[in-house]
Amino acid sequence: MSRQFQPARPFPRTAIGFLPEYLDFERGIRVGNLEDNQRITRILKLALEARYQEPFVTERYGRGVYWQWIGFLPRANRSAKPISSKVSFGCSKFYLTVDTERQLFRCGFSVERGFRESPDFPGIELKQDWDWHRLTAALKPSGAMARELKRLVFREGFQIDAGGWEDSYAVTKNKFPSMAKLKKVLDEAPGTAWAGFQVYYAMREKEVRGSSGVDLVESMMAIFKEVTPAMNLCMQTRLECGTVKSDKQPSGVS
Repeated sequence: MSRQFQPARPFPRTAIGFLPEYLDFERGIRVGNLEDNQRITRILKLALEARYQEPFVTERYGRGVYWQWIGFLPRANRSAKPISSKVSFGCSKFYLTVDTERQLFRCGFSVERGFRESPDFPGIELKQDWDWHRLTAALKPSGAMARELKRLVFREGFQIDAGGWEDSYAVTKNKFPSMAKLKKVLDEAPGTAWAGFQVYYAMREKEVRGSSGVDLVESMMAIFKEVTPAMNLCMQTRLECGTVKSDKQPSGVS
């Protein structure tokens, strides 16, 4: 599918109409009542599909003019899942959000775990083919994921939130755990609540307001590029500029 996919042209730099004020630290990310060249969902989707020559699915949390969270996931990775090919919960994804509580704009990649048990909502229960299993299997002391996370946190200034959404474990330069500790945090996250793993670069409102809209879009795309190697370690398919390669590893727990 990826070889036949012909992406639309991304907006050229001079045509991007996104503005810094569309990242609203009180209401979220503005997506409504805008032209296509102003809407961050359209701008980033076209840019990602042009970069990777692969169709992406756009996910979101929110309604109306302002959304709180936006995600972009490779359609091929979702389609490769034998059990969960019709849902996006089990897929790694690029994301951006305005954290109105902490007053941060965050951009990076996310892997969701969902619930370990949810009789009322079985569609969001962790399944054997979710990327979560690849993530936890990749957390080895001398593995590629350890190298990528250290590079992102220590050299590039990224942060990590791991575990339960309500009580996540924060990873920074000053608080960087062993891979065994990080895996333990993920394994022991409460099964009756949503959990996940987010690797992101954070900007405060002053930094956002001091940038142009074009600079912010280019920063988001640069962040997505930085986290792609780590995200690839969690997926059944791998993103590369111009192509997507299949992971021969069987679906499910490694």
